Amino acid sequence: MNFFEGLNFFTYLIAALSGAAVLGILEKPLRHYVFLLSVLFITAVFWSKPQQFLYLLIYVLLQIVLVKGYLAIRKRYGRKAGIYHIFLVLSIAPLLINKIGGLFHLSVLGFLGISYLTFRAVQMIIEIYDGVIEEVPAVEFLSFLLFFPSISSGPIDRSRRFHEDYEKVYTRQEYLELLGDGLMKIMLGLVYKIVLAALFAKWMEAVAYGETWYAGIGYVYCYGFNMFFDFAGYSLMAVGTSYILGVKAPDNFRLPFISKDIKGFWDRWHISLSHWFRDFIFSRFIMTAIRKKWFKTRLTGASIGFIINMLVMGAWHGLTVSYLLYGLYHGVLLALTEIYQKKARFYKKYKKKKWYQAVSCFVTFQLVMFGFYIFSGRMIETVAGFIK
Repeated sequence: MNFFEGLNFFTYLIAALSGAAVLGILEKPLRHYVFLLSVLFITAVFWSKPQQFLYLLIYVLLQIVLVKGYLAIRKRYGRKAGIYHIFLVLSIAPLLINKIGGLFHLSVLGFLGISYLTFRAVQMIIEIYDGVIEEVPAVEFLSFLLFFPSISSGPIDRSRRFHEDYEKVYTRQEYLELLGDGLMKIMLGLVYKIVLAALFAKWMEAVAYGETWYAGIGYVYCYGFNMFFDFAGYSLMAVGTSYILGVKAPDNFRLPFISKDIKGFWDRWHISLSHWFRDFIFSRFIMTAIRKKWFKTRLTGASIGFIINMLVMGAWHGLTVSYLLYGLYHGVLLALTEIYQKKARFYKKYKKKKWYQAVSCFVTFQLVMFGFYIFSGRMIETVAGFIK
């Protein structure tokens, strides 16, 4: 059984959400029920994968020790950068080991959802260091870390936002609105994933091995739309399920293909991921660069920050040439967009014109699709074949 796949999962999910709906309508707290469901669903999914289950248990125990341990040290000794960096590295280490192992086709500490759990744990360590998290109740931390709707593919929630929903007891009217919104998102997600993603997958397969130039272009667009509808469909179902459980998980997509520039695209595509990197990597790099005067201008710092930020994001997807090139490609695009918008008189003169926005939309869409071509690994294959 896998998350949001197959008859068994959805049968159990309907039963679980029915119980949540009863509790919500009766104005009862949902937090203990959410924790119980997460434990049950994770056990059911991982039961047939004993090695992954063992890795998951080791990982969770490690993160509890790191988060609770760092909180205790932070309270006693204050902001010590050296100690903070040690705990940060230790928290990221399992994911890093897993990614490096993947280069050699080894499953080291690998389990479904390790990336998304790492985002949650690392975010808590960073915000404990910042002083904005002062308490970490063990059960709530486990509920946040193991929240089953978003464990395998997001969206990436934030602990303080999760805490507000976790503690809240909704009125009947409030919960009924959440229930309605949640059911609508689940139904739309099913259409995205089961109908539209499958349709584009079929078309993609039909043109995958075509030798004509237009077959190659058709593959790129089918791949891009298939990836969007598959991932957005999963995200909608995860968010919809979260709503019914009383947790307003953030939306992950917002009409990304109508973006007017590449910055707008990353504000609409995989939003929880791009905003996480923006807040915890890009912004902190920029603040450090300004404080230590690394660059002559803020524009230079921002441009380099975009490239570093997206390279890290590419590496997060995997330490392969395709993923790293994808990150570099988007980092350069973001840097060039920033320079163009800050320096070009043409942009400042025409940016509000409808014709300019239409052209910008079209160009951005093509750039995004070429990025998917890099991401798919097909470009590397094509280049290798050409060289041969």
